[in-house]
Amino acid sequence: MSPASDDLDFARELARASAVASLATLDPDGGPPHASFVTVALDPELHPVLLLSTLAQHRRNLAADPAAALLMTGEGRGVAAPSDPLAGDRVTLRGRLAVSADPADRARFLARHPEAAGYADFGDFDFFRMAVTAVHLVGGFGRISSFGGADWPPGLAAADPLREAEGDIVAHMNEDHADAVAAYATGLLGRADGPWRMTGIDPWGIDLRNGGEVARLAFDAPVLTPDDARRSLVALVRKARAGRPPS
Repeated sequence: MSPASDDLDFARELARASAVASLATLDPDGGPPHASFVTVALDPELHPVLLLSTLAQHRRNLAADPAAALLMTGEGRGVAAPSDPLAGDRVTLRGRLAVSADPADRARFLARHPEAAGYADFGDFDFFRMAVTAVHLVGGFGRISSFGGADWPPGLAAADPLREAEGDIVAHMNEDHADAVAAYATGLLGRADGPWRMTGIDPWGIDLRNGGEVARLAFDAPVLTPDDARRSLVALVRKARAGRPPS
């Protein structure tokens, strides 16, 4: 794999491991850009999905110009912050944000951010999806790469069966295998005990959440079907439990 491919894969994993982002929009009156803090989810093709209110300045800016940028740091990886913040990893996605009425965007966002269900149906809120036109990765000092928007989606059509079954898999794991979900977080990622829940699964890994804490567990190899997912999830929980002392 080329260094450029490595960097693109790393940028994708940073984005997948991000539940929050800094959003930059343009002042419609020609003033300086406006930066704000938002929660974010990703669809299977890594288009960011946001839930925005008309009361917010960024929403008014987008009504005049949909150009925007998102800065993400992959906080769900659980990597300790470096002593020099500028040595940390981050990825910037640039593109255009548009209102999305796709039920899949709503479902994926609310799975990642269940607290938003309490206000998602308020009249001033809408879901937005970003069409990514440019990607810029900074992987610490000296590792800088840029990519076009056409390079960003992973485009793994063979994984469509997994994507279609995502909601059922997540619900099944949370309802019937909560102990396994917790083992992924504590046994494999070193996170503290708690009521961990799975919030998403894609060919490259699973998203986990415990209250306001998020985590990302990557698969060793892409998972394309529900059967592949079952085998991988079983193998991961065995690995997690094998490394834990008996209770």
